[in-house]
Amino acid sequence: MLDDLDRIGPVLVMAGVAALIIIWDFIPRPLPAARGKPLLFVALLGPAAAAAWTVSLLLRDAHIGCGPLDPLALSNAPLCPGGGGTLVEGVFSFANSVVLDDLTIFFFFLFAGIGAAIILASNDYAKRFGDYEAEFYALILFATSAMLLLSASRDLILIFVALEMTGITQYILAALQKDRRSTEAGIKYLLLGATASAVILYGMAFLFGLTGTTRLVAPGDELSIASVINERGGDLGAGLIMSLVFLIGGLSFKMSVVPFQMWAPDVYEGAPAPVAAFLSVASKAAAFAVVLRIFFEGLSGETVRGDWADIFAIVAAVSMTVGNVFALVQSNIKRLLGYSSIAQAGNFMVGLAAVSAAEGGLSLGASGVLFFIAAYAFTNLGAFIVVIAISARIGSDQIADYAGLARRAPLLAAALAFALISLTGIPPTAGFIAKLYIFNAAVESNLIWLVVVAVLNSVVSAFYYLKVAGIMFMGESANQESIATSAALKLVLGVAVIGILFVGIVPSPLLDAARDAASVFSQ
Repeated sequence: MLDDLDRIGPVLVMAGVAALIIIWDFIPRPLPAARGKPLLFVALLGPAAAAAWTVSLLLRDAHIGCGPLDPLALSNAPLCPGGGGTLVEGVFSFANSVVLDDLTIFFFFLFAGIGAAIILASNDYAKRFGDYEAEFYALILFATSAMLLLSASRDLILIFVALEMTGITQYILAALQKDRRSTEAGIKYLLLGATASAVILYGMAFLFGLTGTTRLVAPGDELSIASVINERGGDLGAGLIMSLVFLIGGLSFKMSVVPFQMWAPDVYEGAPAPVAAFLSVASKAAAFAVVLRIFFEGLSGETVRGDWADIFAIVAAVSMTVGNVFALVQSNIKRLLGYSSIAQAGNFMVGLAAVSAAEGGLSLGASGVLFFIAAYAFTNLGAFIVVIAISARIGSDQIADYAGLARRAPLLAAALAFALISLTGIPPTAGFIAKLYIFNAAVESNLIWLVVVAVLNSVVSAFYYLKVAGIMFMGESANQESIATSAALKLVLGVAVIGILFVGIVPSPLLDAARDAASVFSQ
């Protein structure tokens, strides 16, 4: 039991720090100012402790019977004695419901980094929550801990519970600002999210009824969804089709892809800027982690995935087009980034289509998706951190109010312009390398038409991304007062910009990590 708890240690410490913040908030303090800085430092303990625990897991034996684990590459561990010449799939815990494998480790580090970035960037903005500042930090940590658990789950019940934990915290976060727009965003997100959860649950129920188990995969000869589908050759009749339709429909909401993307721009616009940033990066990454776990582990049989390659490709093409076309006419920066996130989700779906269509293996497209998720995290966080800073200082999210920003806040303007260039996919940025790699995976899977659509959409996206940059550097503002930023925000913004540039010039470390994480799909 202690070993099981040890393997989900990052989840527990993140949730534990969130609980500590709630308790901390009950302690009386003579001055309101005595809350802020200690809260920030306590909140940062969560991601820091989770990352440290993950490193400790890497440095210990994490493969059953395979000797010490190479901390630099999980998938390069030696072949397991008696394991039939295959790599060990990971360490299973809690009756095979949780797994510690390459993919889990990848997402543990990713979510810890995103959580830390959001907390640091929100240092100034969080004061606007007043008495709810502690709740903001606690909810971010609770949501992040649920995402950590989600990435390690290999059981439908646990996946659903973790999804709901993530969703409930995000509904509250969206409405935390207590004004009309924020409340509307929270209610809209709650109603649509609850509907999506019900649809996902229907899909899981069908899958359980067909296979008699909720385990996606399991070691040895134990019963699992993957083993049942492989045994029957994917021939499970209309019930399997119904299950997949419900699962894809519900998870499309979580990924904010067509046809269930309508919530994203409205919620991004109404939610507090740090929450919109969190939703655009962490929530999307968690959704794609679930898709990879369910469809390309549990439903990995070639007879199953081959049927869905065209659907993923069509969803990708339509999502990119809808997101980019509607973004062209936006005047609110958060709403623009909301439509941009729909288009970027379409790029993620290109990788999923490549995974589905790939012959003989799943890892090429999967590594492209994972690399894109990490590169997108640097890029979109960089853009949203500037939005957080501007919103906190001038109280506006209108693109017109960004006029002359290059003179009022040169650092913020340069960082936002660089992030927008990366989102467009212009070298030498992380966005360019990510698109290049994921488009290459699609070409390898003979999805040439989809790559053409994606490239054309990248050209369209340049119009609205570069329009914002032009307004910042060439526009005139009546207010010439400089915009100050905190040291914490400058730190996290600097890390984001350096990450965008580093991944664009030297992509191999992150690419190797993505390939190692995707190796679970080639076993």
